Amino acid sequence: MSSHSQPLAARWHSPAEVAVLLGFGLSKVKMKIATGELRSVKDGKYRRILPEWVDEYIAAQVERQEAA
Repeated sequence: MSSHSQPLAARWHSPAEVAVLLGFGLSKVKMKIATGELRSVKDGKYRRILPEWVDEYIAAQVERQEAA
């Protein structure tokens, strides 16, 4: 392995990882997924969330706050 190699970045996250990223509890993330506020995809028995979907969720929350 060369000294110039980059560490691998996660291509997608589990709901538990997203909960840590957002500072939420796991149940809140699962509720956001269930209501469609946070996009996710099912991979076998696992649910996964793309990093850009986390960004979209955050942007939507900021927009909603600024519009209020």
